Amino acid sequence: MKTGPGRVAPRTRGCTVSGREQALWTRARLGRGGPPLDLLTARFDQHRYAPHAHDEFTIGVCVGGFEVIDYRGGRIRTGPGTIVVLDPGEMHTGAPATTTDGYAYRALYAEPSLLSDGILGGLPHFREPVLDDPELVAAVRAAHTELSACPDPLEAESRLPWLLTALARHHSTARPVSDSIPGAADLAHAVRDRLADELLAPPSLADLATELGLSRYQLLRAFRTAMGIPPYAWLAQYRVTRARGLLEAGLRPAEVAPLVGFADQAHLTRWFRRVLGVTPAAYRASVAATAAPQQRSRRRSLSRPTLAV
Repeated sequence: MKTGPGRVAPRTRGCTVSGREQALWTRARLGRGGPPLDLLTARFDQHRYAPHAHDEFTIGVCVGGFEVIDYRGGRIRTGPGTIVVLDPGEMHTGAPATTTDGYAYRALYAEPSLLSDGILGGLPHFREPVLDDPELVAAVRAAHTELSACPDPLEAESRLPWLLTALARHHSTARPVSDSIPGAADLAHAVRDRLADELLAPPSLADLATELGLSRYQLLRAFRTAMGIPPYAWLAQYRVTRARGLLEAGLRPAEVAPLVGFADQAHLTRWFRRVLGVTPAAYRASVAATAAPQQRSRRRSLSRPTLAV
C-alpha cells in the first residue's frame, strides 16, 4: 500500500497528478516530542504498486472499490468495510481489482512496538491479513480522518495506540494482558491534574505512564475506566470550558484558540461544537446579545433620581 522510500515532513501533503490518482500524506506525532506515525489517504484508478515491504505494520481500511494484494505467496482481495494488516518485512503489492474500477483506502504505518503494549509474548502475529471487524474499521477510519485533518499529538497518542492494541488483542495470536489496574481512579485523577496544569503543552502519555510505573496501555485503560473518556477528549472539554470564559470577556475565537491550547481556530471550533453544539463565534455573539439588555437596564436604573424620604 505504501510506495517508495521517501516520507514527507510533518503535516506536509503530497499527491499524484493524474485524474483521480492521489496519495495524501500526514505525519502525526504520538505525544509532544514523541515518535512519528504516517497516515495515508489514497485513491487510485490504475496505479499498481511494485513488490515492496515496510519495517512497520501496515494497517489499511478500504473505503471504496476493490483492491488486490499479492501477499505471502497468494492474492488477497479487499473491499469497503474490510481491514488489512500486513506484517513488517512481508513483501506485497497493490492494484485495482478490475481494469475499469479504482479503489480508495486509508492506511497507517505503525512501529511494531505499538501493537505489543497490552499483549503477552512479544510482537503479535496475524495469520489472516484480511479482517472482518466493522466496529474496529469504523474506529480506525474515524481516527484516521480526524487526525489527518488535525494531527494533535495528545489525540494521536490517545487514539492510535489504543486502536492498535485492540487490533492485536482481538485478531492476532497473542494473549492479552490483564485489564485489572489497582487504584485506577487515583491514577486517572493524577493524569487529569497534570493535563489541566499543562494544557498549552501537555506531557506525553508515554512520559506520564513511566512516571506512574505503568505502560501506556495501562494508563489509557485506567483513565478510560475512571473518567469514561480518553485523555485527549477530557483535555479538549476542559479547554472548551476555559475558552468560554475568554469568549465571554470579548476575545475573538482566533485569539482564544492558542490561549487554551488548541492548534488553531478550526480545532477550537470542532471541539466547541461537539461539546456545546454551537461555534465559538455564535456563542460569543449570543453572550454579547444577552449581556447588552442587562447592561442597558443597569444603566437606566443608575440614572433614575433617588426619591428623598
